[in-house]
Amino acid sequence: MIHTVRVWDVPTRLFHWALVVCVVGLVTTAQIGGAAMQWHFRLGYSVLCLLLFRLVWGFVGGYWSRFGAFLFGPGQVMRYVRGRGEPQMSVGHNPTGAISVFALLAILLLQVGTGLMSDDEIAAAGPLVRYVSSEWVNLATFYHTNVGKLVLLALVATHLMAIAFYFFKRHDNLIKAMLTGDKTLPFAAQSSDDTRSKRLLALAIFVVLTGLVGAVVSRIDA
Repeated sequence: MIHTVRVWDVPTRLFHWALVVCVVGLVTTAQIGGAAMQWHFRLGYSVLCLLLFRLVWGFVGGYWSRFGAFLFGPGQVMRYVRGRGEPQMSVGHNPTGAISVFALLAILLLQVGTGLMSDDEIAAAGPLVRYVSSEWVNLATFYHTNVGKLVLLALVATHLMAIAFYFFKRHDNLIKAMLTGDKTLPFAAQSSDDTRSKRLLALAIFVVLTGLVGAVVSRIDA
């Protein structure tokens, strides 16, 4: 019997694709430099808002979007890698995919944080530069431009290769699921709560967090 399950709620899908657009924009504007750096900062603030939203949504979002749904122990990861994982492990983020998700969230937060303290000594300086020591500015700048960017690109490349692997080898279209929200499964699984009230809650959370980020940035720049 085939079961159609709502795995990814609308807020999670919007977060995912908005983050994709922002990351592409950040890499592009960083390469262009000059006047494009103004957009680089705007996109950086946007990513910060998105990441803060995802952290909150990881506790109150739809079932498969919650961190608890894809927080696996070492034993579970090894069983999955050896092909002995439970079917439910593949409904949302599977154990290896979960590692990728947590790594991406952590690296993006670190990249945004160091960007706020970076200074290229030409035309772009983060809003926190004047509040930290020159040693921290130099360290943050070096990491942001020479280390973090490469680590992030490597993680993104790994993510894309994993998507291709699951599509061609396991016939699992992860992109389609992130577009439609649904997965077709040969077994019953819990559906994520994706009601109108849940979506309004997500909107309220995002608006509040965006307002807080905007207020803090405005106060720092003042």
